[in-house]
Amino acid sequence: MSERESKTSVPDPGTETGAREGASEKAEERVRESFAKQGIMKLLGAEVVEVAEGRCVIEVPYSDELTQQQRYFHGAVAGAIGDSAGGYAALTLAPPDREVLTVEYKVNFLAPAWGERLVARGEVITAGGRLFVCKAEVVAISAEGEETPCAALQQTLSTTSAEA
Repeated sequence: MSERESKTSVPDPGTETGAREGASEKAEERVRESFAKQGIMKLLGAEVVEVAEGRCVIEVPYSDELTQQQRYFHGAVAGAIGDSAGGYAALTLAPPDREVLTVEYKVNFLAPAWGERLVARGEVITAGGRLFVCKAEVVAISAEGEETPCAALQQTLSTTSAEA
Protein backbone atom coordinates (compact mmCIF):
# COMPACT_ATOMS: atom_id res chain seq x y z
CA MET A 1 0.00 0.00 0.00
CA SER A 2 1.47 3.35 -0.99
CA GLU A 3 1.68 6.29 1.41
CA ARG A 4 -1.09 7.99 -0.59
CA GLU A 5 -3.37 4.98 0.01
CA SER A 6 -2.44 4.65 3.68
CA LYS A 7 -5.20 5.13 6.22
CA THR A 8 -3.06 7.76 7.93
CA SER A 9 -2.46 9.88 4.83
CA VAL A 10 -4.21 13.21 4.39
CA PRO A 11 -6.99 13.13 1.77
CA ASP A 12 -6.09 14.87 -1.48
CA PRO A 13 -8.28 18.02 -1.69
CA GLY A 14 -8.33 17.52 -5.49
CA THR A 15 -10.43 14.38 -5.08
CA GLU A 16 -14.14 14.22 -4.26
CA THR A 17 -13.40 12.52 -0.90
CA GLY A 18 -10.74 15.09 -0.01
CA ALA A 19 -12.97 18.03 -0.94
CA ARG A 20 -15.86 16.58 1.08
CA GLU A 21 -13.66 16.02 4.15
CA GLY A 22 -12.25 19.56 3.83
CA ALA A 23 -15.77 21.01 3.64
CA SER A 24 -16.79 18.90 6.65
CA GLU A 25 -13.83 20.23 8.67
CA LYS A 26 -14.79 23.82 7.76
CA ALA A 27 -18.41 23.14 8.79
CA GLU A 28 -17.26 21.75 12.14
CA GLU A 29 -15.01 24.76 12.72
CA ARG A 30 -17.90 27.07 11.82
CA VAL A 31 -20.25 25.30 14.23
CA ARG A 32 -17.75 25.32 17.11
CA GLU A 33 -16.95 29.02 16.56
CA SER A 34 -20.65 29.96 16.60
CA PHE A 35 -21.40 27.70 19.58
CA ALA A 36 -18.65 29.39 21.62
CA LYS A 37 -20.55 32.68 21.27
CA GLN A 38 -23.80 31.33 22.78
CA GLY A 39 -24.20 32.56 26.35
CA ILE A 40 -27.07 30.17 27.09
CA MET A 41 -24.95 27.14 26.20
CA LYS A 42 -22.16 28.39 28.49
CA LEU A 43 -24.71 28.92 31.26
CA LEU A 44 -25.92 25.31 30.84
CA GLY A 45 -22.37 23.90 30.71
CA ALA A 46 -23.19 22.43 27.28
CA GLU A 47 -20.62 21.29 24.75
CA VAL A 48 -20.65 20.14 21.16
CA VAL A 49 -19.47 16.53 21.14
CA GLU A 50 -19.98 15.67 17.46
CA VAL A 51 -20.45 17.52 14.18
CA ALA A 52 -20.98 15.94 10.78
CA GLU A 53 -22.68 16.98 7.57
CA GLY A 54 -26.33 17.56 8.51
CA ARG A 55 -25.80 16.39 12.12
CA CYS A 56 -24.79 17.83 15.49
CA VAL A 57 -24.68 16.35 18.99
CA ILE A 58 -24.72 18.52 22.13
CA GLU A 59 -24.29 17.30 25.70
CA VAL A 60 -25.01 18.82 29.12
CA PRO A 61 -23.77 17.32 32.41
CA TYR A 62 -26.17 17.00 35.33
CA SER A 63 -26.23 19.93 37.73
CA ASP A 64 -28.69 20.78 40.50
CA GLU A 65 -28.93 24.26 38.94
CA LEU A 66 -30.53 22.77 35.79
CA THR A 67 -33.34 20.85 37.48
CA GLN A 68 -36.98 21.34 38.22
CA GLN A 69 -38.54 20.70 41.64
CA GLN A 70 -38.26 16.90 41.41
CA ARG A 71 -34.56 17.03 40.44
CA TYR A 72 -35.11 15.98 36.82
CA PHE A 73 -33.43 18.11 34.16
CA HIS A 74 -35.81 20.99 33.47
CA GLY A 75 -37.69 20.76 30.18
CA ALA A 76 -36.23 24.10 29.12
CA VAL A 77 -32.76 22.50 29.10
CA ALA A 78 -33.97 19.73 26.77
CA GLY A 79 -35.63 22.33 24.53
CA ALA A 80 -32.56 24.57 24.43
CA ILE A 81 -30.04 21.86 23.55
CA GLY A 82 -32.46 20.22 21.10
CA ASP A 83 -32.99 23.57 19.35
CA SER A 84 -29.25 24.20 19.18
CA ALA A 85 -28.42 20.66 17.99
CA GLY A 86 -30.93 20.94 15.14
CA GLY A 87 -29.80 24.47 14.34
CA TYR A 88 -26.16 23.53 14.16
CA ALA A 89 -26.99 20.48 12.04
CA ALA A 90 -28.60 22.94 9.59
CA LEU A 91 -25.64 25.32 9.79
CA THR A 92 -23.34 22.55 8.48
CA LEU A 93 -25.33 22.67 5.22
CA ALA A 94 -25.97 26.43 5.03
CA PRO A 95 -24.04 28.56 2.52
CA PRO A 96 -20.90 30.16 4.03
CA ASP A 97 -22.40 33.67 3.85
CA ARG A 98 -25.59 32.64 5.69
CA GLU A 99 -26.55 31.85 9.28
CA VAL A 100 -29.67 30.01 10.46
CA LEU A 101 -32.38 31.13 12.87
CA THR A 102 -35.16 29.02 14.36
CA VAL A 103 -38.57 30.01 13.01
CA GLU A 104 -40.45 27.55 15.22
CA TYR A 105 -40.08 24.30 17.06
CA LYS A 106 -42.30 21.79 18.75
CA VAL A 107 -41.13 19.53 21.53
CA ASN A 108 -42.79 16.41 22.89
CA PHE A 109 -41.61 15.35 26.33
CA LEU A 110 -41.52 11.55 26.42
CA ALA A 111 -40.17 10.74 29.90
CA PRO A 112 -38.61 12.50 32.89
CA ALA A 113 -35.01 13.48 32.12
CA TRP A 114 -33.04 11.78 34.89
CA GLY A 115 -29.38 10.91 34.42
CA GLU A 116 -25.74 11.90 34.55
CA ARG A 117 -26.08 13.89 31.35
CA LEU A 118 -28.55 15.02 28.71
CA VAL A 119 -27.67 14.55 25.04
CA ALA A 120 -29.38 16.13 22.03
CA ARG A 121 -28.80 14.61 18.59
CA GLY A 122 -29.85 17.00 15.83
CA GLU A 123 -30.33 16.01 12.21
CA VAL A 124 -31.45 17.78 9.06
CA ILE A 125 -34.60 16.25 7.58
CA THR A 126 -34.73 18.54 4.54
CA ALA A 127 -32.57 21.44 3.40
CA GLY A 128 -34.03 24.00 1.03
CA GLY A 129 -32.80 27.28 -0.35
CA ARG A 130 -34.23 29.33 2.52
CA LEU A 131 -35.75 26.85 4.98
CA PHE A 132 -34.47 23.80 6.80
CA VAL A 133 -36.56 21.26 8.68
CA CYS A 134 -34.65 19.44 11.40
CA LYS A 135 -35.32 16.99 14.20
CA ALA A 136 -33.61 16.39 17.49
CA GLU A 137 -33.83 13.49 19.90
CA VAL A 138 -32.94 14.28 23.51
CA VAL A 139 -31.92 11.40 25.75
CA ALA A 140 -30.92 11.20 29.39
CA ILE A 141 -27.92 8.94 30.00
CA SER A 142 -27.56 7.14 33.33
CA ALA A 143 -24.29 6.46 35.17
CA GLU A 144 -24.43 2.94 33.68
CA GLY A 145 -24.70 4.34 30.14
CA GLU A 146 -28.37 3.46 29.67
CA GLU A 147 -30.25 5.89 27.43
CA THR A 148 -33.79 7.07 28.10
CA PRO A 149 -35.46 9.05 25.30
CA CYS A 150 -36.99 12.05 27.05
CA ALA A 151 -37.84 14.54 24.29
CA ALA A 152 -38.44 14.68 20.55
CA LEU A 153 -38.18 18.02 18.80
CA GLN A 154 -38.98 19.14 15.27
CA GLN A 155 -38.04 22.58 14.03
CA THR A 156 -38.07 24.89 11.06
CA LEU A 157 -35.11 27.20 10.49
CA SER A 158 -34.58 30.04 8.06
CA THR A 159 -31.34 31.29 6.61
CA THR A 160 -30.33 34.86 7.33
CA SER A 161 -27.37 37.08 6.58
CA ALA A 162 -24.26 36.14 8.51
CA GLU A 163 -23.68 39.88 9.02
CA ALA A 164 -26.32 40.39 11.73
